Amino acid sequence: MKQSINKSYSQRRRNLLKAGGYGMAWGAVQASGFSPLFSSATAASTATDSNKILVVLELSGGNDGLNTLVPYGDDAYYRLRPKLGIRGNKVRKINDTVGFNPDMAGLERLYKDGMMAIVHGCGYAQPSFSHFTSMAYWHTAAPNSGEQLGWIGRLADAIDPQVTPNYIVNIDEAQSLAVVAQDHVPVVFDDPQQFGRKGLFQGRALLEGINRPSRDANDAQRYLLKLSRSAQQASERVREACGNYQTPVDYGIAALDLRKIAALINAGMETRLYYTSFRHNAFDTHVQQPNLHQRLLTYFSDAVAGFFADLERIGRADDVVMLVFSEFGRRAAENTNLGTDHGTANHMYLIGHAVRGGHYGKPPSLTELDEGGNLIYTTDFRRVYATAISGWLGYDNTEPLLRGKFEPFPVFG
Repeated sequence: MKQSINKSYSQRRRNLLKAGGYGMAWGAVQASGFSPLFSSATAASTATDSNKILVVLELSGGNDGLNTLVPYGDDAYYRLRPKLGIRGNKVRKINDTVGFNPDMAGLERLYKDGMMAIVHGCGYAQPSFSHFTSMAYWHTAAPNSGEQLGWIGRLADAIDPQVTPNYIVNIDEAQSLAVVAQDHVPVVFDDPQQFGRKGLFQGRALLEGINRPSRDANDAQRYLLKLSRSAQQASERVREACGNYQTPVDYGIAALDLRKIAALINAGMETRLYYTSFRHNAFDTHVQQPNLHQRLLTYFSDAVAGFFADLERIGRADDVVMLVFSEFGRRAAENTNLGTDHGTANHMYLIGHAVRGGHYGKPPSLTELDEGGNLIYTTDFRRVYATAISGWLGYDNTEPLLRGKFEPFPVFG
């Protein structure tokens, strides 16, 4: 009986979307200063009963993987990068061939503690060198397809068909394509204290009264009012959780919104999928890369290490795995401006207590490049998504979700 009710409600929602009513409400709610979310009165699905959380961190701009995890043991690296190549005596070595950038002490520590899986050569066929296009492919997990739903959104719809409120949280200035779903509507915010309905004092009673349906309200109106009420409740919870959160843990100079995620986890939010980014194409290092890139990697490394230290402090470290990616790597050779241009294959990282640390996938060759002088990818990035989805979250039916069959790596026990 419950399934038929949910199916009927979901169908009514899709009909409303097609009719355009939701679009008007979305615009009104967005103009009010917060993003809506769908609230279901039904019980949460069995998937929601799990404490497992996936945090996705995007390094926007195309991070230079070769100067992040430096192949200091390969002479070809220094032939390609006579000026930008980081010498072996400065690298934070983790084996006889590769080591982290000199200022990545935080990630080096996580790796040596066995909490970090490095997946080599991640990319896809027919790569795009456009930030916008390539990021869309990663966001949708469907390169060259025109897919309109994000992989995180599809994942939420698949593992939580009851549409638990607050299931997805996206912390950014605007909603990412990655979290766009058919049934779920993510909580999207940037500054927690600015996350809420805005209005003059004189109009406060009217705004608050919007959440109460009239006697003659139809199904569409009641649905939109429920959206508005849920959004208001979510904004209150976010402001309270972040405003009250105190931690002695040092996240470094830039916390990358990870402290906000820790605050929400500590507050017991129902969220199982978090999405955030190192914003503004920060890693697009075409010119004078060395100092800038090393500084960005310091911020990234310190923030991630601080986040996991904070999770340890609040007793939730066993419940969280982080996935890190960038939309492409950089070209193998340095350019004439002491920078690197848009490239192809890159590393991805899975970090957490549950991870079997180490190296996965085959590193691309530095001597066998494609016609454009780029690395040839060896791992379809969707294998890493499949690894997180099945290995960590326990959802095995990844083929329809990822629009293809991708074998997970044995990263999780």
